[in-house]
Amino acid sequence: MELYAPILVLAVLAAGFAIFSVTIAPFTGPRRWNRAKLDAYECGIEPTPQPVGGGRFPLKYMITAMLFIVFDIEIIFLYPWAVAFDQLGMFGLVEMVLFIVTVLVAYAYVWRRKGLDWD
Repeated sequence: MELYAPILVLAVLAAGFAIFSVTIAPFTGPRRWNRAKLDAYECGIEPTPQPVGGGRFPLKYMITAMLFIVFDIEIIFLYPWAVAFDQLGMFGLVEMVLFIVTVLVAYAYVWRRKGLDWD
């Protein structure tokens, strides 16, 4: 159990800092509200008007998010492979090449279908 003590201490310190920051911020921050601060921020451009109950997001946003998750999972699988590369030998290399080829085929499909164009 003592091997996990530094990780537990770090987790407690991180949680304590987060709780302290969120709790103290309303008391120490400035309170100068104006219309610009209360408006939605859209990357420095003028915000587009939204209906009162919110608006419908284009499907493009959800597809982009799903693509990000799919290609991000590839990186999650690459890290353990890179760490254990010496022990896996030729079998690990062939398996990873097949995995990367599969992901590249998916990437090429998305690219050809214009899934990465932001029009």
